[in-house]
Amino acid sequence: MNDLLNLAMRAHGGLERWKQVRNMQAKVTLNGTLWRIKGRPDGLIGVVMRLNTKEPDLTITPFPKPGTAGHFIPSRVWIEDANRTVISELKNPRDSFAGAVLTTKWNELQELYFAAYAFWNYFSIPFLLAQPGVGVEEIEPHTEDGETWRTLSVIFPPEIPTHSVHQTFYFNDMGLLQRHDYATDVAGGVASHYCFDHVTFDDIVVPTLRRVVKRLPDLVLGIPGLLAWQMMEGWHFHARSRASDQNERA
Repeated sequence: MNDLLNLAMRAHGGLERWKQVRNMQAKVTLNGTLWRIKGRPDGLIGVVMRLNTKEPDLTITPFPKPGTAGHFIPSRVWIEDANRTVISELKNPRDSFAGAVLTTKWNELQELYFAAYAFWNYFSIPFLLAQPGVGVEEIEPHTEDGETWRTLSVIFPPEIPTHSVHQTFYFNDMGLLQRHDYATDVAGGVASHYCFDHVTFDDIVVPTLRRVVKRLPDLVLGIPGLLAWQMMEGWHFHARSRASDQNERA
């Protein structure tokens, strides 16, 4: 396995610890210019996100209003009421973004798809990069604001819902994620995503503040933040027990 990826996974709690985690949950606030451009100016304020660490599967509560919840898997997004009755759904949601540009407005199901797949990625990195089919290569280091970061170029396979096939990750000397560059295929933009305030929860290290800025090739534009999100409360981890491991192998 790639040396830099190994360092990054150790810095964020270790692959073995990650394999013990089945579900994660955090309270998150998400807002910024992108949400206003897309016609969703309220953002997501104080929502609870719960994800399955083993496959793309995430729930946002409440969404889009109190008493309802939004659910995501790659082939479908849907909204349920308090009785778990499906109110609305969108199958093959990524197809609905065909031809979209940065100024294309989103409906609430498209907002749900973007927020859910994006955060499933954010919460799973760097461990997601060790999945089968993901190509990783360390490239030339990057210097920014007097710091030098090691750089990982990543190619994602089509079965992983993510921003774009090619993405770049920047790690400091300790292996902590500092920056993440990508194009947003479904949003029509190119961004640099900065990570701050890394905190340890049950041995897993996560950045609790992230800011996203618009980017041109080889140039970051510090105007204004496209997206900002902050964890309002810490993670809740649901770990896999040894007994469940043995049952699954049986």
